[in-house]
Amino acid sequence: MLDIYLKGFIVTISLIVAIGAQNAYVLKLGLLRQYVWVAVLICVISDVLLISAGVLGLGFFIKGNQLLINSIAIIGIVFLSVYALLSFKSAFKNESMKIDDEIKTNPLKKVITMLLVFTFLNPHTYLDTVLLIGGIGANVEDSMKVYFLLGAVSASAFWFTLLGFGARALIPLFKKPITWKILDILIGILMLVIAYSLIDLITF
Repeated sequence: MLDIYLKGFIVTISLIVAIGAQNAYVLKLGLLRQYVWVAVLICVISDVLLISAGVLGLGFFIKGNQLLINSIAIIGIVFLSVYALLSFKSAFKNESMKIDDEIKTNPLKKVITMLLVFTFLNPHTYLDTVLLIGGIGANVEDSMKVYFLLGAVSASAFWFTLLGFGARALIPLFKKPITWKILDILIGILMLVIAYSLIDLITF
């Protein structure tokens, strides 16, 4: 049981720590100290649903449906490109966000929407959770799959809690406007790189 649990934990943590749109947004919320628990819960619950779906065999359906993959990739490219432009606009127009417990720059509804979009409109999410993690879990003996899922969920909860709340250690640095500018520019570049990488998924 322990070896299966550790397998689920190690496989999951090795994939979700890669810098991506979802991680970048959670980091930003952590720096602003806004709705961090909400962000962590949404990310972890999403991982539970997607990994479970993969373990139960949904990954094979998505992998064989090129039309679905094309649609998800195109939507992802458009969204990430728009978000990149907004990040560049924020950086060059001096629209830096303040770090203050009393200031809620982002409405809760917007935060939830952004997290769901970054999660479910990002093809890399399905590749990592449904196809890769879920595919590995699908090959585990049926009676042991629950332990694999527990390991995967533990990894997800550990990472997003660390990312969201660990960001507070960087707050002194991010009280400087120039740091926000650099972060916005880096996030914008990252979004464009991810969007470009999605082109390889499209096949006609």
